[in-house]
Amino acid sequence: MAGICGIVLAGGAGTRFGGPKALARTADGTPWLARVVAALEEGGCDRVVVALGARAAAARSLVPDRADIVVASDWQDGMSATLRSALAASAGADAVVVATVDVPELPSTAVRRVLAAAGDPPTALAQAVYRGRPGHPAVIGSAHVDALTASLSGDRGARPYLVANRVREVECGGLWSGEDIDTR
Repeated sequence: MAGICGIVLAGGAGTRFGGPKALARTADGTPWLARVVAALEEGGCDRVVVALGARAAAARSLVPDRADIVVASDWQDGMSATLRSALAASAGADAVVVATVDVPELPSTAVRRVLAAAGDPPTALAQAVYRGRPGHPAVIGSAHVDALTASLSGDRGARPYLVANRVREVECGGLWSGEDIDTR
């Protein structure tokens, strides 16, 4: 399936947070998963894959029906396992747009800006930065997926690959702080 596929990484146990962030909600009761899926869709993704892990059965009901779900059975191995599962589930996309569940304030305008700056989807490699600090989302073209997947290990996501391959940094600090939520 060609096009742009959003990925929401939501597999971790959320040890510092006090439970899986896939189960978290905003103050008004909106699931973080729904907020991040909406930002990716409104930002230009043709479809979205949500990668679950810890407490996946409980989190399924919080994933919007329009999103696909993949469960990383090896989620305990860290973020790399969740990302690997999500990349496999997005096979055939021209590019993926990766975000984590703990950025429920991610604006669709940041997604649009990074996608627009990324260039040709199959060769794209771009990441939002917030006042020079790397954040989400990251756009990864299909030409990079095999090498990225091979580089993944432990609790590290795509960042080492992005740095090693001179990711295009797209300043989004005027749109949002870029802060992820690690504690309640």
